[in-house]
Amino acid sequence: MRRALISAACAVATMTALAAPASAAPGPSHTKGEESEYVVLYREDVHPSRARRAVREAGGKVVHENRDVGVATVRSKNPGFVRAAMRERELEGVAHNRVIGKAPKPAKKKAAKIEETVGSKAAISPAGKPSKDTEPLADLQWDMKQIGATADGSYKKEPGDKRVLVGILDTGVDGSHPDIKPNFNRKLSRNFTRDIPTDGNGDELDGPCEFASCVDPVDWDDNDHGTHVASTIASPRNGLGMAGVAPNVSIVNLRVGQDSGYFFLQPTVDGLTYAGKTGIDVVNMSYYVDPWLWNCVDNPADGPEARLEQATIIKATQRALNFAHERGVTLISAAGNDFVDYTKTNTDTGSPGFPSVPGEKPYERTIPPSCVSMPSEGDHVIPVSATGPSGRKSYYSSFGDGYVAVAAPGGDKVDTPDQRPDDRGGIWAAYPERLAKARGELNADGTPNVPYVIQSCKGDDCAYYQSIQGTSMAAPHAVGVAALIVSKYGHRDRRNGGLTLSPRRVEQILRGTATAKPCPSPRTVEYVWYAQSGGEWQKRTSTQTCEGSKERNGFFGNGVVNALNAVQH
Repeated sequence: MRRALISAACAVATMTALAAPASAAPGPSHTKGEESEYVVLYREDVHPSRARRAVREAGGKVVHENRDVGVATVRSKNPGFVRAAMRERELEGVAHNRVIGKAPKPAKKKAAKIEETVGSKAAISPAGKPSKDTEPLADLQWDMKQIGATADGSYKKEPGDKRVLVGILDTGVDGSHPDIKPNFNRKLSRNFTRDIPTDGNGDELDGPCEFASCVDPVDWDDNDHGTHVASTIASPRNGLGMAGVAPNVSIVNLRVGQDSGYFFLQPTVDGLTYAGKTGIDVVNMSYYVDPWLWNCVDNPADGPEARLEQATIIKATQRALNFAHERGVTLISAAGNDFVDYTKTNTDTGSPGFPSVPGEKPYERTIPPSCVSMPSEGDHVIPVSATGPSGRKSYYSSFGDGYVAVAAPGGDKVDTPDQRPDDRGGIWAAYPERLAKARGELNADGTPNVPYVIQSCKGDDCAYYQSIQGTSMAAPHAVGVAALIVSKYGHRDRRNGGLTLSPRRVEQILRGTATAKPCPSPRTVEYVWYAQSGGEWQKRTSTQTCEGSKERNGFFGNGVVNALNAVQH
């Protein structure tokens, strides 16, 4: 999972630097005769027919178009397409997607589950039997206790309303999972992606296509990330497994991420505009738009096409965010797992993170605060940092005073007395059985053989759950609380049916009912943890400084979201 915001249990503070000079920035898009794919941004005041004509004049062909915000996927064999397109007055931006049609190299085996498994302790078996009012695995859910989402808390006051629609912009949702299926809205769910077997260098990306036209069904998840997110938000109270923050609301799969964990621009734009047109109340965005972790419009390390590409990503994503926000969608995003303060100058060594041009490699860039990660730093978006079992900010979670809006449980497996990872510190949520089998994580009798997977059965019905951590897991807790707010205080949606509440009011209640949490004392924290490498435990550290007041600071924003406070506001 490359771009979904899950943190590695033993990650270092930054990705390995590739130390390429500024000249490593992308050059020509492709060679003559090769076909490449682009995302093109139309000027806002231009009719789509004129924009399409301009694309043709530049040597391109529109293969997909979003007229709501003026963004199109274009293919061209013209190696000078970017320059030609920018000479057309009807076009405002171009982002290079990938070279297509290259012969694949021998497939590489995917590194599955590395983020969640390294250094885990022994398997966990919940002690005792749950009470009649709690789910069987509720004892594992320290996260729900931390925000008051329990049988004696918010579930009693407001469990959510089926008319509230939550969009999961992610890698897909396993709509057949027994702890998701009761709340899964298949009719409204959509897949905005197509599986890409190989990348621009001919290496395996998503792998072989399983369905016709490489398009997965709307109730399918080949990654597991989206299923976990959906479960945290809205797993029902059905006597199986565990419950989500808002166990009665409806889940809508808006798939915008690839099986490989990449999230590209056009699907993100399409997913957001669909949410706005369909009456989705809240969306979860636990990712950043590839290929740039931060998008800069004037970074001297980048070449002209790279700058244009990043400017296009900012503008196109913001148009889609605006479109959804204006139509009543509350936009919530993960804050990132980069260990850094987004309001300061940072170093990026992992962008561009997808080989849209053959031979393209990431290179080191200095990132000033003016550069933005999308969608988390977009207008109208609520970024969420992560907390661990003790309530501290998770060691990996990005932060920043004025950046983070609120905090929520995201897991911290090294928030332990000995700073060694323990799966009990992760967030447990639904896991597709099909993936557990394919990854060899189940015994012949169906019981898990790894510590980060657990089984729950109700009669003959069994389901699986996994423990992972990341700001990806924090955002859905905030999304669940937002869904409860719409359930409690929303009014009839005359345009789409169901309930609605203005995003501004939802955010006001979400922030206002969060449990304020001051910066730690001292404000500069040296996080220490141990990770296994080569069979030995190695010490890792990260020094982070919290700025701001108790009411709002860089670690926790306005505080840790609280489901019970929100519904008795």
